[in-house]
Amino acid sequence: MKIALFGATGMIGQRILAEALSRGHEVTAIVRDPARLNKEHDRLHVVVGDIFDENSVAQAVHGHDVVISAFGPKAGEEKTLIEATHSLISGVKKSGVNRLIAVGGAGSLEVAPGVQLVDTPDFPDFIKPIALAHRDVLNIYLQEKELNWTNVSPAAMIAPGERTGTYRTDTDRLVVDANGESRISAEDFAVAILDEAENPRFSRMRFTVGY
Repeated sequence: MKIALFGATGMIGQRILAEALSRGHEVTAIVRDPARLNKEHDRLHVVVGDIFDENSVAQAVHGHDVVISAFGPKAGEEKTLIEATHSLISGVKKSGVNRLIAVGGAGSLEVAPGVQLVDTPDFPDFIKPIALAHRDVLNIYLQEKELNWTNVSPAAMIAPGERTGTYRTDTDRLVVDANGESRISAEDFAVAILDEAENPRFSRMRFTVGY
């Protein structure tokens, strides 16, 4: 499979890249600064592209089987995620590629019927801007009728850790374990994303991953 990847230098993107290469896929990492991607592989191609420019997106992803976006905005610039999403969707549609998988956020997941995590009293204020941006982005995807998209929300806690290859999924509800904790390693989150790329189960849907 030929995968076009945005955000390959980030915490999640690095692990998506590693997981994809370990499965034998060919990956094009689309970056603004190639010097930031400190990885070489026979099946890795690095090209310069701009997720905020739909024509740049279209040119970079043309000819691939699936586009995966792990793009994350800088702190203080969370709303640029919305702009990036619009140009990403438009560019992918222009390119002729029909499959887009985008990393979303956990804040819009429900912890009780009609109650989203971001709206709970204990939700940390410093995370709210990116959580709300991801919620807005999910609504953009939910209105998208032409593209075969999937939005993937991590558990409430995601960090580098062990690759176990095991996880549980849900659609709009936060996945919690027997102790009431919601967590996933970035490695297993990448496993779930590549599993979805290879065997789609959540087309035109959001799903979430946790232990």
